[in-house]
Amino acid sequence: MAQLRDVIYVLTFSTAISRYPATTHRRHRQLADVVITGLSYPTDIAACERTSRLYVADRDECVWRVSFHGADIQRLLTTSPPDTFSPDRLSVTSSRLLVTSRRDSQLRQFDATSGNELRRVGLPDYMKPLHAVESPTATFIVDHFNTELAQYQVSEVSTEGQVLRQFSGSLGSSDHIAVDRQGNIFVADHGRGYHSGRLIGDRDNGRILLLDAQLSLRCVIIDDRQLNGRWPQRLCYMDKSRQLLVGFRGSGVMVFDVLPV
Repeated sequence: MAQLRDVIYVLTFSTAISRYPATTHRRHRQLADVVITGLSYPTDIAACERTSRLYVADRDECVWRVSFHGADIQRLLTTSPPDTFSPDRLSVTSSRLLVTSRRDSQLRQFDATSGNELRRVGLPDYMKPLHAVESPTATFIVDHFNTELAQYQVSEVSTEGQVLRQFSGSLGSSDHIAVDRQGNIFVADHGRGYHSGRLIGDRDNGRILLLDAQLSLRCVIIDDRQLNGRWPQRLCYMDKSRQLLVGFRGSGVMVFDVLPV
């Protein structure tokens, strides 16, 4: 799920990306699905305003680059068998594409136009990254599982991989985050989840947490009642409209207006 200009793109477990007007959120015959021939295992989608492109993670295969209208579709990053790199989660900041792989404890950042690798950030061995975004101060906010403590955490790391601060309080199971231009962080918290077959978390309800730039909890910005009892799986925050898009497993997107906190 991502928004580019005035269109919301919804990725499901198929070769098609559904498109909806951002104003009405209803299907329109002029916005046909974008079909990616060869798409194998879609896991995430992100948008870049500067390049007017969408980026789709295809686990174990590549990252696809898709034009705004879907007319131009290319493989941007292709994996090779000896490499443990497996594109799983994406985020884009100022035409820099940040890719998270569950197979190793690294972040990889690429130029979103050329596909050239800009940097690799090595993370501590205990940190199994699930999703990451670049902060306004050019550090990285990482949603991850801590194998030593057996819990989910959100951490800020430097470009050298040094852990600057962490948040783990009141967090159940999480695998997607978003950040606004002030550095506030939205965290999709499922409540309960599994990691390597082990039950993690002690709540059945999903919610969205809001952390400040220092990774302190500000509030539960969206609760289980507002989510209609569903678990949030994907987040997309639009600074201009101050809207938060929340995606759910299988299908369905909810749009929330975010008031200043």
